[in-house]
Amino acid sequence: MKMNLTWRGLLLALVVGGCFISLLPTLLTIGSPDGKLEGVWAKILPSKTINLGLDLKGGIYLVMEVDLQVAINNAARRTTDDLRRQLNESKITGYRLQNEDSPDIILSLDDAAEIGNAEAVIRRHFSTLQIVSREGNALNLALSSDYADEVRDMTARQALETIRNRVDMFGVAEPDIRPQGPDRIVIQLPGVSDPDEAISLIGKTAILEFKLVDNSSRSPEEALRDGPPPGMEVLYERVIDPMTRAESRIPILLRKQALMTGETLVDSRVVLSQQLQTPEVSITFNSRGAREFADITERYTNRQLAIVLDNQVYSAPVIKTRIPNGEAVISGSFTRDEARLLAIVLRAGALPAPVEVIEKRTVGPSMGSDSLNQGLTAGAAGLTLVLLFMLVYYRWSGVVADLALIFNFPIVLGLLAALGATLTLPGIFGLVLTMAMAVDANVLIFERIREEIRLGKSPAGAINSGFNRAFWTIFDANITTVLAAMVLYQFGTGPIRGFAVTLIIGILSSMFTAVFGSRWFFDLVLFRRRQIKRISI
Repeated sequence: MKMNLTWRGLLLALVVGGCFISLLPTLLTIGSPDGKLEGVWAKILPSKTINLGLDLKGGIYLVMEVDLQVAINNAARRTTDDLRRQLNESKITGYRLQNEDSPDIILSLDDAAEIGNAEAVIRRHFSTLQIVSREGNALNLALSSDYADEVRDMTARQALETIRNRVDMFGVAEPDIRPQGPDRIVIQLPGVSDPDEAISLIGKTAILEFKLVDNSSRSPEEALRDGPPPGMEVLYERVIDPMTRAESRIPILLRKQALMTGETLVDSRVVLSQQLQTPEVSITFNSRGAREFADITERYTNRQLAIVLDNQVYSAPVIKTRIPNGEAVISGSFTRDEARLLAIVLRAGALPAPVEVIEKRTVGPSMGSDSLNQGLTAGAAGLTLVLLFMLVYYRWSGVVADLALIFNFPIVLGLLAALGATLTLPGIFGLVLTMAMAVDANVLIFERIREEIRLGKSPAGAINSGFNRAFWTIFDANITTVLAAMVLYQFGTGPIRGFAVTLIIGILSSMFTAVFGSRWFFDLVLFRRRQIKRISI
């Protein structure tokens, strides 16, 4: 009996002590501006803490919509280019392909006899295309429904991952980023106070292109007045005066076809220019990109190569010599913050389609602080009332229940800290609810013990029967609640998931303290006072 009590007591102490150690970093970083441990504590204590959610800490709530139609149009354009190459390889001549930023493709042929050959090429090599109709010497084509659905799904997934990568690089603690429906993404950024900067980072498409500047056909001003020549376009370079910070836009005539894109980019970082010590963005390509960039710089030496991001020219330097190492520099009158954001979006990758903010809410830190204080006050008031009720109604046994309830808190909060969970206002309500459920388990046990005493059993027999008979009732009730909380966690968002997490951990902890902890306290008293005649219950 003594050995059994010792091992059970050690297990209880180990669980409570371990969870308290896990909670210590959270307690020590309260009020810290960066939420990080310092000095010797950072070396000996765990690094994870309980993070405050958007409703407690303040921050930004965004709902962004991915333009999936643009992704479909881009897929159709790429398929059009592939079809053109395949028709040329198949020796089919006298054809015209039309695709004006839409999912529809029109293939027109001069010779009606070639239509059958064109249809054979499409069926053999393009499972992603379907022939919608035939009108004279023209075939109306469209992306197959299965391929279109695959493009939409992959675009939405890629957009979600790209946004998540950008937010992680931005340094937001515990962001909540999740899909909502087929084309929307919900983003919660606790602790972020500048919504414009966040939207600028998250929503930038970041399509990087290298295009050749055309200085031979006509000037940019003439192209603006009369329209650019075929295969050309006019884009603008933003120039900021270093003295007055006045911004101007200079038109540049470019070849529309990009010589190279940023898909082979592997790194980008902020550096200072050697001459002016102004911020620039250094970019590095992988081995394939390095070979392509070397070929381009060798072929177009002494020509201007424009670096274009999202249809804005950032710089258009003259290529002095072949660049074999796969590195380039983007300079564009940046501030340090602008250069940092540009480096982040390039390193995180381009969005597969444009995104648009359709809902934006900002929760101020003062509102979050008020919510936290009110939630803690409500929790403290509820805890005090429960402790008093158990003490008055169950007397000495109420002390046991109160001790079990008090032990419940470091266990729950320690587990939340160990998981790096985010505490929300509904999460605090979940903690208050688990207090009631923890006491509910003790009430069931105590009432069973009372029944056994009324039947004439000894205190030791009544305690043993009370715990054994109440266990499965407590187990069934708590497990059904845990299953319901799991459903909330799986299908809920934001604060609902926070509530579900604290509820699940709280229920499991309350079962441990109410059944295991309370039983240990009772057995300890019975062991020390073997001839006990009466229980204060």
